[in-house]
Amino acid sequence: MVLQNPDYRGRTWTFGDDVNTDEILPARYLNLVDHAQLAGHVMEDADPTFASKVSKGDIIVAAKNFGCGSSREHAPAAIKAAGVSCVIAKSFARIFFRNAFNTGLPIFESEGAVNDLRQGDMVAIYLSQGMILNERSGRGFLVSPVPEFMQELLREGGLIPYLRKQRQAV
Repeated sequence: MVLQNPDYRGRTWTFGDDVNTDEILPARYLNLVDHAQLAGHVMEDADPTFASKVSKGDIIVAAKNFGCGSSREHAPAAIKAAGVSCVIAKSFARIFFRNAFNTGLPIFESEGAVNDLRQGDMVAIYLSQGMILNERSGRGFLVSPVPEFMQELLREGGLIPYLRKQRQAV
């Protein structure tokens, strides 16, 4: 398989099991509505320095049950606003899974990739091939393809922009 032009490529930031929505975006910031302000506090309770170190295109890698806790959409919105291109985890809390797509944040489940990735690795993700490539180890990991409707949500930037476009088409 020849891999060309990854859809996402970035440096990894690793986290463990059960990273909850309070660690992703603490409840004390839920009164903020500007996503840029939310980005300044992303992952604050998991790593207080994360927001100041993350760069556009970086990738969060986590173990199991990422995004557990409350159902707030602020959590994936803050991750996306911070410039994180996507999240790879062994598993996601179901409500976070849906909220991620609703806000236009790509997420991928891959136990193998998570087990192989280390903090600071460069990762390339190829949607059309369903492949996550760890550039350090040279290992590739197949992921379940994102359903076409969910891909459309991601292309449009989330559910609200998608619905606006649908409304304009009528």
